[in-house]
Amino acid sequence: MPLLEVEADLAARARRVMADAGEPLTDERLRLVLLCAHPRLSREAASALSLRLVLGVPTADVARLFLQSTPTMAARLTRARKKLAGERFALPQGAELADRLAVAADVAYLAFTAGYAPATGDAVVRAELAGEAVRLVRVLRDVRPPDGDPDRATELDALLALVLLQHSRRDARVRDGAPVLLPDQDRTAWHQDEIGEALDLLAPLASAPPAPYLLQALVAAEHAIAPTAAATAWDRVLARYDELLALTDTPVVRLNRAVAVAEVAGPRAGIDALSGVALRGHRLPSLRAELLRRAGDLDGARHAYDAAVALCDNAAERDHLRGRRAELA
Repeated sequence: MPLLEVEADLAARARRVMADAGEPLTDERLRLVLLCAHPRLSREAASALSLRLVLGVPTADVARLFLQSTPTMAARLTRARKKLAGERFALPQGAELADRLAVAADVAYLAFTAGYAPATGDAVVRAELAGEAVRLVRVLRDVRPPDGDPDRATELDALLALVLLQHSRRDARVRDGAPVLLPDQDRTAWHQDEIGEALDLLAPLASAPPAPYLLQALVAAEHAIAPTAAATAWDRVLARYDELLALTDTPVVRLNRAVAVAEVAGPRAGIDALSGVALRGHRLPSLRAELLRRAGDLDGARHAYDAAVALCDNAAERDHLRGRRAELA
């Protein structure tokens, strides 16, 4: 079944199904995500299909979120659509509903990432997509079963705090169409109401067991509470990344941890922390270029900037990288 037909079919069925014993699940986007989270699909396939069909994230961006090539992701999406073609859709209850809500949380997080740091196009941030992801997390918290798994409830609270903290910076992340790095952002342009809400969500979670969304939210909170970039408690940020690495050792976590290592122990230590990291796209060579620049290796920085520019599919970021390279002259 062609993609548009599947999407239309999902939307039509979503309008007919009930979430629980006559109680309609009124949020259209969430219903569609839950329908995509069919038990015939793996969690990753369901998340990817939801991002593409329900939220309209470009295939190339979906591929980057899952650290895959665009052709590989396109093939996976095609297989997922075929698996759902002809399936009977009904929203589940009980434990299965809780499992599908967990998939929906993953979708919201990935959608936010696609809006916060688009891999393609010419926008520094897609605020509308990021804002829709924030709204979806709010809906998930509203519909979660009251007697559900408390750890999942904690992670949903942490996820909302995380996306609020990141989203609060949206206006400061762009100047004249160009990206503004975190140390250079005007912190008075950060949305303090969203930061306050996020910190209130995190306060009761201080003694909660470490979990991925919670640790990322605590890192974001360190930036939010620092009055200036120089005042950031990078030792605490690094400690959080060490905890996160122990839970989920991924190239993205190692990349972000290397930034904290460089701030605590210097750029050479940050470069060493990148050893063995393999990651598609421009973000790895772009970070290496910045660290080499700080370490005084300008030739190495030039080569790394060139590699990053060649791999960057976002026009605004590509222009930014070219500008940073030109400054080395």
